[in-house]
Amino acid sequence: MQPGLETLDYAFPGTRAAGQFTPVLVGVVGSGNLEVLLEPAAGSDCRIHIETSARGFGAIWAAVVHDFHQRHGLAGVQVSIHDMGATPAVVSLRLDQAAQELQP
Repeated sequence: MQPGLETLDYAFPGTRAAGQFTPVLVGVVGSGNLEVLLEPAAGSDCRIHIETSARGFGAIWAAVVHDFHQRHGLAGVQVSIHDMGATPAVVSLRLDQAAQELQP
């Protein structure tokens, strides 16, 4: 396995337009944690870009982001995740915290 960060990208068709919003940042990059950044994006997809120090966990990341999208269905959003080994529960928590900031 090569050293360094692993990069993963996902895109889901959105069902709930986020509209215009100020970028949202939750969490802190650090050992066992991560940060999640939500930004407005053109189109109706929810795009998720992950940079993680925990290489080889693509199937788990796919399950976590799919579950997030099933819960929130965001459209027109770019999600950026910078991870330093957070558990799936922490990832879900941070994603939900960020999505909560978009509530009217």
